[in-house]
Amino acid sequence: MKIFKVMCITVLVLSMALAVHAMEKRTAQIVSLDGRAEVKTEGQTSWSSAKVGMVLNEGDTIRTFAKTWILLNVNGKGQTATVEIKENSKLLLSEMLADVKAGTSKTLLDLALGEVLIKAQKVHGQESRFEVKTPTSIVGVRGTTFNVKVEAVD
Repeated sequence: MKIFKVMCITVLVLSMALAVHAMEKRTAQIVSLDGRAEVKTEGQTSWSSAKVGMVLNEGDTIRTFAKTWILLNVNGKGQTATVEIKENSKLLLSEMLADVKAGTSKTLLDLALGEVLIKAQKVHGQESRFEVKTPTSIVGVRGTTFNVKVEAVD
């Protein structure tokens, strides 16, 4: 009986581990840049200059300066969304995951300051989500074009 319990627990733990590994990290790519912007990769303390063609990963942060805008393709070629980051903005790519087998994706962008224009493709499946978090709210969409703006508190 003890062996049976140990085997059941082992199978349960392995099943949970496989479910976690089914989620793959996605990327975003800078496809257009006008002005001056910087990127800080996850785990780094210093900023580096943003460049067209640069691939960004979950946990990376982008900041733009005056008279600057960046266009990102989320999921490489914009299959998930395009994100236009306006001047004087700071955006964290908080969560960008996909479950290829289930055909679902999870995207969470954290806008600390500034403005973004997002053209999100229709998400598939009830488990898929595309959200933008601000200091005061979280906006979730199923597929649309929308603008989010966060102004500095004086």
